[in-house]
Amino acid sequence: MAAIHPSLALIAAAGLGAAAPIPMAAAAPGTAAAACPAEPALPPELAGWARISSNKTIYAYGDARADEWLVLGPVRTGLSLHRFESLRYWVAPERTPDVHKFGGMVPIEVKKAGRLVVALDAGAWIDVVRDGKIVKSATHGHGPACSGIRKMVEFDVTPGRYLLQIVNAPAQSIRAMAVLRVRTH
Repeated sequence: MAAIHPSLALIAAAGLGAAAPIPMAAAAPGTAAAACPAEPALPPELAGWARISSNKTIYAYGDARADEWLVLGPVRTGLSLHRFESLRYWVAPERTPDVHKFGGMVPIEVKKAGRLVVALDAGAWIDVVRDGKIVKSATHGHGPACSGIRKMVEFDVTPGRYLLQIVNAPAQSIRAMAVLRVRTH
């Protein structure tokens, strides 16, 4: 079984109730695959990872302003991605895009101030953008052991519309989820 990272994350989507500590695995997924149960138990705050949805991603920023784009939320969502040459990111990504990899953009709507947690099932660079500026990440880590969550990145956010920019994904699709941990003080 993978070692447990000493830091803990608290994650709660609006309406899911009180947040509980979530141990973050330090080892890369797949290293303990034989020891993982067929259906691993997820903490309540990550329960949306067990549900599956699908969505398309935006490949040109002008499209990102359209209200008809479905937002990424607290459900594991399969996102179709695009080749680098067809992408026009809103803001130049902090990581240089690899022409042999994939990316895309999807909006995120934040209703309350808090910590936005973006979870991915594969390695990829992500930027969260608001008002034409990249939001600095607060912390990075892996999901709970055996969860299928390869990467988790957290951002301090205020209410508004954000754009998740996915860069250098290894395949034409990726599963992602965005949950909000609301500040309680």
